[in-house]
Amino acid sequence: MQLFTKEWIYKTELELWKLEAFELFEAKLADQKHPFPCIPAIIGQRLNHFRYGFVSNPYEDAAALGLAMLLNEYSLCFKEIGNYTSLIIFFEPFEVQSENLNVEDYETLFWDQLNRIAELDSSKWPFQIPEDPREPLWEFCFQGEAYFMYCATPAHQYRNSRHFPYFILAITPRWALERFYETEKNSLKIKENIRKRLENYDSIPIHPALNTYGQQDNYEWKQYFLRDDDSILPQCPFHPKTKRTGD
Repeated sequence: MQLFTKEWIYKTELELWKLEAFELFEAKLADQKHPFPCIPAIIGQRLNHFRYGFVSNPYEDAAALGLAMLLNEYSLCFKEIGNYTSLIIFFEPFEVQSENLNVEDYETLFWDQLNRIAELDSSKWPFQIPEDPREPLWEFCFQGEAYFMYCATPAHQYRNSRHFPYFILAITPRWALERFYETEKNSLKIKENIRKRLENYDSIPIHPALNTYGQQDNYEWKQYFLRDDDSILPQCPFHPKTKRTGD
């Protein structure tokens, strides 16, 4: 498996679906008529702080293995890339299975991938992050690093901010988010602008699960995968292993 930069994608003879997925993603973030709500993502793309990976379709065992390998490689280098970095994962299209998939079906695939790569994680769970998703400070962790997960699917129709022609993940280190929101004044202004953009970008109201990390009423897992309505799973589907240092 290989991490790609933007420049390397255009210099490499990739399969057609890979090049198309990347170009659609780039166009979505570069659209000035309908600006993508996430301002840090737009900056990260423009500054070439993103890294990209391509994996098999999520129904194949190779997908989780490939995702784990890419995330492991990324975890070793993301602090050297830039403050606006994210890892973008494109899943190979699976037309036969995906024809009748709805948003909830993709939600199941998403959590299945997270559980699978967690099983492949050789590191202990970082001591500063709770292992229980019901804790406000919980975040998905891999190789000792905390990551915010974003998922977009072809099935989303009303929440355009979560729609993409391919099944994709955007994986952002908590380290990068902390630097982007390091001053309270800057943080509040950016969050206000993002919410305004969401109101214009999506055809339905902002999802009630969107909140701020660290708040007592916030649960990160609820924001990883937003449905096309206001509903939320009754409990987190992630099943952590006990990996704390000293356990």
